Amino acid sequence: MGIDFESLVEATSGAVGGLVSTTILYPLDTCKTKYQAELRSNSLRKYRSLLDVLREAIAKRQLLSLYQGLGTKNLQSVISQFLYFYGYSFFRQLYLRWAKLNHMGTGANLAVGVFAGACTVLVTQPLDTASSQMQTSSFGKSRGLLSMMTGRSWKEAYVGIGVSLLLTCNPAIQYTVFEQTKRRLLRSSGRSKQPGEEAPVVLSAFRAFALGAFSKTCATVLTYPAIRVKTVIQAAEQEEDQELLVQGSRTRKEAPTRLLPAAIAIWQHQGPSGFYQGLQAQILKTILGAALMLMIKEKASQVTWQFMVLLREWSLRSKLKVQQLKLGSIVRLIAVTGAAFNSQVS
Repeated sequence: MGIDFESLVEATSGAVGGLVSTTILYPLDTCKTKYQAELRSNSLRKYRSLLDVLREAIAKRQLLSLYQGLGTKNLQSVISQFLYFYGYSFFRQLYLRWAKLNHMGTGANLAVGVFAGACTVLVTQPLDTASSQMQTSSFGKSRGLLSMMTGRSWKEAYVGIGVSLLLTCNPAIQYTVFEQTKRRLLRSSGRSKQPGEEAPVVLSAFRAFALGAFSKTCATVLTYPAIRVKTVIQAAEQEEDQELLVQGSRTRKEAPTRLLPAAIAIWQHQGPSGFYQGLQAQILKTILGAALMLMIKEKASQVTWQFMVLLREWSLRSKLKVQQLKLGSIVRLIAVTGAAFNSQVS
């Protein structure tokens, strides 16, 4: 089976959108992750808001540490976005051909999105764990990717895999809401894709941004408790906790590495409201990130489509030239062989 052309365009434009949005919003993502990862009772909390994380970075003269783990996060973002969008588009095309439909319903969209997300998580989970631990490390104390990956067992690399698989419904909900609403908007404006039309029909930059923000809000609010649990599971041990252990003022407790123990720890330390600690920060970051990613993806898909068309035409011309050269060589070989045979006969 050849490469699905439309799926490749979707995957490439999605990866570009994810890379740009991740880079632009990375300091905000670091502040958000450190704020979410704090598992202490309300009276002992170090961070009360995102601004507290920023103030700490300024006080320690570690503003550049807000970018710790950026390379790993970008690598994970590019791979995950490419795999997710390629898988989603590929499985969507398979379903539409199998069901002989022009578009998918909400249920089929969710199922395809979850399946594509699960395949992506199984590949990118070690990078996701590493980037989360880099972000939650004390400012200036983060290790590099190679240092973190070497000497680590598969179990440690895949810590939190259960929650990550559960959270595959997040991009599935987001992308389903985006695609379903986009299809209705295009249909209402008379710009929906016609049968036999190859080039993708895209939204304007403003509409794509607004629709991306709306779709991510829906997904974030519905799945946030699982997001908080995942951050707590993957967080690095804090420098302050290590100092308390050395001074003997705190007994050591193993950090929770599974969904249920982490959820119980959040409940014991912070109560029911703890499951929504950092929700505003999560919404701010993920809405901006998803909206930027989908806006860039919509525009990048046009450029990517044109580039892929040119690349395909160049490839076809190159194959044709190679075939012509091979045919010419065969003809010349036959001519030389025939001439030699005629000379021998005469």
